[in-house]
Amino acid sequence: MRILIRYFFRALRVVLTPFLLLGDKLTTPKGMERDPAEQARVDAETENLALYQFPACPFCIKARRTIRRLGLNIELRNAQPTGDHRKALQEEGGKLQVPCLRIAHPDGRVEWMYESSDIVRYLEDRFGAPEASKAS
Repeated sequence: MRILIRYFFRALRVVLTPFLLLGDKLTTPKGMERDPAEQARVDAETENLALYQFPACPFCIKARRTIRRLGLNIELRNAQPTGDHRKALQEEGGKLQVPCLRIAHPDGRVEWMYESSDIVRYLEDRFGAPEASKAS
């Protein structure tokens, strides 16, 4: 019975993956516009961020949409089974869970943030529009 359930979910994933990817492409949000000096500052701050993700994971799509909406240049690292990023995520981050935002702090400390909602909240708090422009 267990093998039947496993194959059911694999088949479901194969069927749904193209729709998730297509939906993500068709509904890509427009990035936030900043003046060039502000964008350069934000780009410098995002150099120390990397998102470990799977292309068709719904929670990863949520995090990537926030990155696009906020106009952030964060490196996307595919943590699929074949590749060095998966190994780094497990060895350095401690577990194979995506999405995961790797935050390298200026003091050399590295933080691994799991859970899409936490990642979205962190990015919006750090790079989102000031409160005055959010209200309007």
